[in-house]
Amino acid sequence: MIKTLSALAEPHRLHIMELLQNGPLSVGEIVGKLGLQQPQVSKHLRVLVDADLVEVQRDAQRRIYRLRSQPLKELDGWLESFRHIWEERYDRLDEYLRQLQEHETNPTP
Repeated sequence: MIKTLSALAEPHRLHIMELLQNGPLSVGEIVGKLGLQQPQVSKHLRVLVDADLVEVQRDAQRRIYRLRSQPLKELDGWLESFRHIWEERYDRLDEYLRQLQEHETNPTP
């Protein structure tokens, strides 16, 4: 999990992940979309591969990158526990605000 979060903390890597949501891309295609130099993109892709977020396939001279779903599912599962906590807190806040509104509408002497 730490590797995943660390890899996604860098804005260019996060942008690469967003680009790959639409399907596999070659290094050249990613370079064109990001506007970075090829060595920079390759460095970011290497970090994403090392974190198991992205897999690479060779196609003759080209390398094609695609997202791996498993690490993202694990991240989603981890985040789900936090969603549950916040939903409970929002529910309590909603109830408290409803009580305040009732009290303002019907003040007790």
